[in-house]
Amino acid sequence: MLLRLFVMDNMSYYKPTDTIECNADFLKVRGIYKSFNSSSAHLEILKDINFDLAKGETMSIVGASGIGKSTLLHILGTLDYPDSGTISFLNEDILRYDSDKLAKFRNESIGFVFQFHHLLSEFAAVENTMMPVLIKGTGKKKAKEAAEEILIRVGLKDRINSRVSVLSGGEQQRVAIARALILNPLILLADEPTGNLDKRNSEQVHELLMELNRELGMSMVVVTHNMELASFMARCVTIIDGRLVEAG
Repeated sequence: MLLRLFVMDNMSYYKPTDTIECNADFLKVRGIYKSFNSSSAHLEILKDINFDLAKGETMSIVGASGIGKSTLLHILGTLDYPDSGTISFLNEDILRYDSDKLAKFRNESIGFVFQFHHLLSEFAAVENTMMPVLIKGTGKKKAKEAAEEILIRVGLKDRINSRVSVLSGGEQQRVAIARALILNPLILLADEPTGNLDKRNSEQVHELLMELNRELGMSMVVVTHNMELASFMARCVTIIDGRLVEAG
């Protein structure tokens, strides 16, 4: 599904339409290496990671704990830096950006969903969801309108004004997804998004993620131990001896 951009003051959000074409050069990752030093050893976690991600494409990264899945996801999201390599977004190497430009890219182009949602339990779902746009400088009224709309979109129409502390685990993760989407990212990065959920809530989050991909054309990279969720993605890869290989 292709997209149209709606603008509200300093904020924008996506809805389905037909105006932005898929781009084969959307995201290119080349030669990513990452190592860590411990007291007893030098650990090479990622070795020559290479892949492309097209606009609207979905990819899961599976495998045992400790093989570098989350490390790779954090590098893709510019939350961590590789020892070497390039990450090209629309033909620009984002790892060469200065700190201000990199922060702008991260805030405008990437949405993050983690296993632990990091929501503020004493605040309502709508208050948690609108925080990123308030921080960006959008007025409270317009931020609230956008947050309400996206919460309805993720199936929380009746929970908009409920405190996070009274929501179920699945509902809390939906709020986290809404918060990740409110700044209209082009890429959603999810690290074990169903790791703390039961089967029923996990299935609901699976369905929501794929629905968002179909209707919003959003690219996704999902780290997961859940093979059912991984099977929903167009591609499934794992990391073996620091290198990315097709899973299966």
